[in-house]
Amino acid sequence: MKLRWAQMSGGSEKQFTDALRVYEVQGGDLDADYLRDWVDRLGIEARRERLKRAAQVIP
Repeated sequence: MKLRWAQMSGGSEKQFTDALRVYEVQGGDLDADYLRDWVDRLGIEARRERLKRAAQVIP
């Protein structure tokens, strides 16, 4: 939802950064199929790709 909120607010860096930090910390424990489904439903593929490029997942 943080990525969706970032999109809805015209590109809020705060929302994007919040999503990025969650992804970096929880990345290995997140359900990739579930996330992919919601990314597709919400139409935020470009934001997800930006998130994946920017992330430095913490093992």
